[in-house]
Amino acid sequence: MLLIDVATTSAEVGGSASRRAKIARIADLLGRAKADPALVAIVVAWLSGELRQRQIGVGWATLRSVPPAAAQPSLTVIEVDATFSAIGAVTGKGSQARRAELVAGLFASATETEQMFLRRLLTGELRQGALAGIMADAVAAAAQIPATAVRRAAMLGGDLPAVAAAGLTGGTATLDAFTLRVGRPVGPMLAQTATGVTEALEKLGGTAVFEAKLDGARVQVHRAGDQVTVYTRSLDDVTSRLPEVVEATLALPVSELIADGEAIALRPDNRPQPFQVTGSRFGRSVDVAAARAAQPLSVFFFDILHCDGVDLLDAPTTERVAVLDEIAPTRHRVDRLVTSDASAADRFLAATLAAGHEGVMAKSLTAPYEAGRRGAGWLKVKPVHTLDLVVLAVEWGSGRRRGKLSNIHLGARDPATGGYVMLGKTFKGMTDAMLEWQTARFLELATGPTDGYVVPLRPEQVVEVGFDGVQTSSRYPGGLALRFARVLRYRDDKGPAEADTIDTVRALQRD
Repeated sequence: MLLIDVATTSAEVGGSASRRAKIARIADLLGRAKADPALVAIVVAWLSGELRQRQIGVGWATLRSVPPAAAQPSLTVIEVDATFSAIGAVTGKGSQARRAELVAGLFASATETEQMFLRRLLTGELRQGALAGIMADAVAAAAQIPATAVRRAAMLGGDLPAVAAAGLTGGTATLDAFTLRVGRPVGPMLAQTATGVTEALEKLGGTAVFEAKLDGARVQVHRAGDQVTVYTRSLDDVTSRLPEVVEATLALPVSELIADGEAIALRPDNRPQPFQVTGSRFGRSVDVAAARAAQPLSVFFFDILHCDGVDLLDAPTTERVAVLDEIAPTRHRVDRLVTSDASAADRFLAATLAAGHEGVMAKSLTAPYEAGRRGAGWLKVKPVHTLDLVVLAVEWGSGRRRGKLSNIHLGARDPATGGYVMLGKTFKGMTDAMLEWQTARFLELATGPTDGYVVPLRPEQVVEVGFDGVQTSSRYPGGLALRFARVLRYRDDKGPAEADTIDTVRALQRD
């Protein structure tokens, strides 16, 4: 299969607003690739906006100057993937020049359409709308197997390209091999939003498990004997950076474990440190020993997926909680209340907020653990409206902010198009330190000249904003705007695919 086939499909999918059309177009391409499992895996990864190699050291700066495009397509998918692997393997003295040489050679052989696809793929801005749900449905259509089987296998295997390759070559039977396995991370279950504890109780059937929502970093912990592996919510391995989590896990009276938890930096009075203190421990270049000595982390478990040979994904919340309570001491569990009394739940929320935390999670007593999905069985309740949005552009400041990139343009994710809907601007809530940081960060993300008043950005940086409500507005394409939006924090632990959607914003307006 030629690269032009994938690049053309990507462009066509990106130009369609129809979910059905996207699925059909991707399924057609996958059908043509199904004879080669390796080819299927590559195509699925690319159309999902990912490299099989994850990171290969090529960023926007490397791609600012590329050779003229080739007149005719000649590159195959397999050889391009091999080139990516070769680029990623370059290390040592002179590696930057060698990497640039390989990139230049690749682009010199690519047509204009292929160059555009490669540039977007390598910079992480391939937004053609082939999100995980659409891709899973396309795989199912191409393989003529139930979409639920594909989603379940991808959920447990944590690797949709591998699932696609298996399903397209072997059908439903081959997907049975994708089971929950200690040491292989799975997508974390995510929560929907409720406006308060009363609404949460109503949505969850009248009784719910309320848990403190900590302002830390989510971790998924795997243990097999004396081996512990710790993953982030994006499934990156951070074991070496979190020795406190490893030690706490090894102290549990189990041999095998997969648990969901929160790592957090606490002050001596047990109030949380600012999120940036916790987040700093996840950096690649951190001096772990020094950072731990200055500010140790604590870990609090709130769910369990597997324990000593027993899978608990499909068990109800109450059963999973009971197992967790048996093995984890109180000091390593989040505070919890099971109640049907809204007044009691409000007092629990108030106490959690008074302790410095974000709010509460409300969970259905009977819900399974829906790995990789934003399940209706989990609801987050915060004291103010908040959204995780994507920064689309930024404006240069004036007055005391002259020389700083200040006013940010906020966008909600649009699942229908794969793009973003602008909801307004804000410069409120920004500290001097934040202005310094975001100026450097946004200059790196700039997609055009930076000497104009507005600097357009690659849609990569997620920001958490608080606001007072949603109002109708003719100023923005979506017809909506946030009232009194202010920056709460930048979310480096989230990617743009995890930002809140325009549908969520519309639901808030209706409320």
